[in-house]
Amino acid sequence: MVKAVILLSGGLDSSTVLYQAKADGYECYAISFDYQQRHRKELESARKIAECAGVVEHQVVNFDLTLWGGSALTDNRLDLPQNRSPEKMAESIPITYVPARNTIFLSFALAYAEAIRARCVYIGVNALDYSGYPDCRPDYIQAMEKVFLLGTQQGREGNPITIKSPLIHLKKTEIIKLGNRLGVPWNFTWSCYAGDTKACGVCDSCRLRLAAFAELGLTDPIPYSHC
Repeated sequence: MVKAVILLSGGLDSSTVLYQAKADGYECYAISFDYQQRHRKELESARKIAECAGVVEHQVVNFDLTLWGGSALTDNRLDLPQNRSPEKMAESIPITYVPARNTIFLSFALAYAEAIRARCVYIGVNALDYSGYPDCRPDYIQAMEKVFLLGTQQGREGNPITIKSPLIHLKKTEIIKLGNRLGVPWNFTWSCYAGDTKACGVCDSCRLRLAAFAELGLTDPIPYSHC
């Protein structure tokens, strides 16, 4: 069976991507990251989702991005944006952007993929999400595919590891519809940046998630403090 490595945060998007990789017929190897993020609770969700999906292996890589901060997700002195409209979110790259995070994640995933002779890496980036992160856009993914090609033995020998980003042009509502078709257990997922026992309901990630479920006439099954 052909192997794939899936970046799994435990959130709505990455969980859908894992189930898509499974539906695509790949033998799935999940990789998650404990980088001392404010919302480390997402790792509990990642473990549950990986178990539900029946992955072959689930790696959790540990490192510390709080050493230099630069983001509200890695520096608790910075406040999380709250109660912002989608229009406000779209105005600029938000303070929740973690410098070079996807480049770091994809580098680990590439090393893992080449070590196990996987054919591809799945990532749940979404260019239509109002977060506006620079490392979630098509031109970035295309550039990283070139790195995958030129920076590995597999690539140089004509068997490159590809990057699959099946959600990159989907709206959040379309991602939820896809996840419903694939059977993603939303009750185990976590999207909140606050990282408490209940999702905050007011951070950008919660607002986008709640709005998408509401637009579809569905109830988000995870508990919220405010919504």
